[in-house]
Amino acid sequence: MSTRSVMNPWSSRLTLLAYISGASLLTGYAIWNYLMGAYGRILLPALLALLLGGALFLRSINRDDHRLCAYLTLISCYLLIAIELPTLGNSSRLWLGLPPILTLLLLPLGSALLLNLIMAPVWLTLIEQKSLLLDNTLYYLALVSVAALPHWLRRQRETLLSATDTLDQQCDALSQSALIERLYAEVERARTMQRPLAALIIHLPQLEMADEQFGSTLLHSLLERICHTIRSCCRYHDPLGRHQAQRFWLLLPDTGEAGALIVRERLLSALGREVFAETGAIQSRIRACHLLPDEDAVHFEQRLLANGLKLMEPMS
Repeated sequence: MSTRSVMNPWSSRLTLLAYISGASLLTGYAIWNYLMGAYGRILLPALLALLLGGALFLRSINRDDHRLCAYLTLISCYLLIAIELPTLGNSSRLWLGLPPILTLLLLPLGSALLLNLIMAPVWLTLIEQKSLLLDNTLYYLALVSVAALPHWLRRQRETLLSATDTLDQQCDALSQSALIERLYAEVERARTMQRPLAALIIHLPQLEMADEQFGSTLLHSLLERICHTIRSCCRYHDPLGRHQAQRFWLLLPDTGEAGALIVRERLLSALGREVFAETGAIQSRIRACHLLPDEDAVHFEQRLLANGLKLMEPMS
């Protein structure tokens, strides 16, 4: 599996932990106000704790609502800081850093920086230290810049990993660029060693429907089951790659036309036995294509692309 797939479970757990911690802190703050007799300051943190609890509930039942949960959390933080900041006195500069840091943690880098710049005049106006406006402005901008640095470094690291990772981001199959590179290498090897080469184009129309109607969770389960089923029906060294969102290529080195047809029938039968409650049995359309004598890699790739387009045509 790719590095990103391995890191996602940890990212989800940390996000849930952040929501639980935020709701717990707001609940504790409301209880503290009650114990201190500040009854007029109980309502806001209590309501915000309920709001964060709702965000936590949405996040737990549907991970695709992460953006809505992030904005609910930011609204809670912004309202609380806006109410409390004018009363904090000399410690207001310390709490001034909470909104921009939380924004950078919950939103993409570009959106977070834009929102922090828009909200800067609001936070600076709420601070009572008007004589230190320039110092507070420089402090705020420096804090935003430093807090954005780890986000930018992580983004650069992810870009580098995606450029060097040969696997598809969603499943255990070669990415499109790695697949094309492997195809050219296999064609060159077959021509040099005078060996046969075949490829199976596998079209899976249910993948688009599963993503649109049921979300990324079902799509991930489908892709995982499909890749496992395909690999169980071929040899260990047969490269499997995802060429398009609904189309896979299975390269079969040292395999002639007859052998490719045998693998095709085996795959059709195996995929048809895989059943999901939401989509039923996995539907697939597979076409075999073998390398012709004296055919180069460019022409073979074009034939694979043409056969893949034919598989998308409605059956008569």
